[in-house]
Amino acid sequence: MSAQKKDPQRFTEVRNAKALRDFHVEERFEAGIALHGTEVKAIRAGRAQISDAFGKFERGELWLFNAHIDEYAFGNINNHAARRTRKLLLHRHQVRKIAQAMQVGGRVLVPLRMYFKEALVKVEVAICVSKQLHDKRDDLRKKAEMMEVNKALKVRRS
Repeated sequence: MSAQKKDPQRFTEVRNAKALRDFHVEERFEAGIALHGTEVKAIRAGRAQISDAFGKFERGELWLFNAHIDEYAFGNINNHAARRTRKLLLHRHQVRKIAQAMQVGGRVLVPLRMYFKEALVKVEVAICVSKQLHDKRDDLRKKAEMMEVNKALKVRRS
């Protein structure tokens, strides 16, 4: 019997497009996330959004705030709340490292993407420093220069 074909329509991951535009990423971590069953089904359907989400310490644990996972369409009365706080699951030494980095000041914990690793939902979180306006302008300038270089190379190849 052959292996099952991957369905291109099937959900692969949710990305936070604003994160790389607004922050300098310093260090990345892969975290598990505590979810209800209907939340996993909604994520599989691609009904999640993490562009406004952030991580925060409360009671010595890491929590993900403001992540939006739509209610499952075929759920029942026990469906989950869309914007509830969710616990991030990390090793103790990783939690300690993140706590020390966030105490320095000016650093935030931002989710970069949410994806499936086999049957488990994982969140890639990063310790980030906010970009200032001149940093964003430099990025736009570099991007425009690279587009011009690629255009010139394309013309030259033809």
